[in-house]
Amino acid sequence: MNKDPNDVAITGVGLVSCHGVGREAHLALLDADAAPPPVIDTQRFAPYPVHPLPEIDWSQQIPRRGDQRQMENWQRLGVFTAGLALDDAGLKGDTETCGSMDMIVAAGGGERDIDVDTLIVNEAATRDDRDQLLNEKLTTELRPTLFLAQLSNLLAGNISIVHKVTGSSKTFMGEEGAGVSAVATAFERIRAGQSTHALVGGAYNAERADMHILFEGIQGLARGGWQPLWTRDGMVTGSAAAFLVLESRAHAEARGATVYAIIAAVGGDRGRRADGGLEQRLTALADATGASDLSRPLILSGASGLQDLAQREKAFADTTWPDAALRGYAGLTGHALEAQFPLGVALAALALKHGTAVPPFDTDNEAAMAAPAATALVTAVGFVHAEGLAVLKADRPT
Repeated sequence: MNKDPNDVAITGVGLVSCHGVGREAHLALLDADAAPPPVIDTQRFAPYPVHPLPEIDWSQQIPRRGDQRQMENWQRLGVFTAGLALDDAGLKGDTETCGSMDMIVAAGGGERDIDVDTLIVNEAATRDDRDQLLNEKLTTELRPTLFLAQLSNLLAGNISIVHKVTGSSKTFMGEEGAGVSAVATAFERIRAGQSTHALVGGAYNAERADMHILFEGIQGLARGGWQPLWTRDGMVTGSAAAFLVLESRAHAEARGATVYAIIAAVGGDRGRRADGGLEQRLTALADATGASDLSRPLILSGASGLQDLAQREKAFADTTWPDAALRGYAGLTGHALEAQFPLGVALAALALKHGTAVPPFDTDNEAAMAAPAATALVTAVGFVHAEGLAVLKADRPT
């Protein structure tokens, strides 16, 4: 590929999912002869299955116990995984480089106090003055520190405190679309020469009863035991986080960094999906990013598991890239909302760097790869709204 000083290089990968902690645990998924059995918990939130976090020694990336205690699980997971990415890029402890590093985070809302929610609901069943009841409980039951812990931009704040990443900071909210916007913004800033290096990613804690209630409000969750992604009807969420260190090629080469892959393009959009709207936007994204012209790409689909959307995305991919190797990674990791798109980009970078012929994650609906791919596409089709597409290319000698 032609090399440009402002090419956007991935130089650090931090990953946590139900399959383990770090790069090697996830490379093993991509370089295996067959997809591993699912890591799934069907009991704690029955009837809804969930992909749980693995065992994590938080002190490896968050050494101070005081820092650990004041974070909720999703923040702790994000700060930990950001540290993995900085370590992988060789930048952990480099105060000068981290001090000028931009940070762009995809985050959801804070975790709720389930005990207080339950108290309010139970008392509301016996009172008619529910507005007054709510005000009473807001002033007597919620700790001021809980409000602070729920701020979405505190994930970025805690990364700054723990890892000394103190350049500009931006946080996006909005489920899958937040992850697309985070990666796209970092990409565009580096391509335009407005930034030389950035930390970008997100985290999601799926082990929350309040989130299951929200998703079930639209009947969006799968029930019972695990089923393959392309044939299930509903999401199986997963606790996961992914952070990436992105650098301009010039910045990476100047410090002798290892390059996983080059991000060639990122695009996102949202709008009505009825009457072919979804397919029209996916076509526009594929054309705008140059993805339409690719041959034999690896496609890492961020499909959520909602059957109608999953089947429409799969039909689009099969038509547009009939020779592609489609892989729905939520079948392995669960759906990780804000972290879903960064997770797909991280997996794609690992596959391209190591030249792996990624095994089918669903042998009934995904074809085997004859050879490793030189290009990868990462897609996002949000469970309610937002679409995204990233094109990654292996950084091979010209």
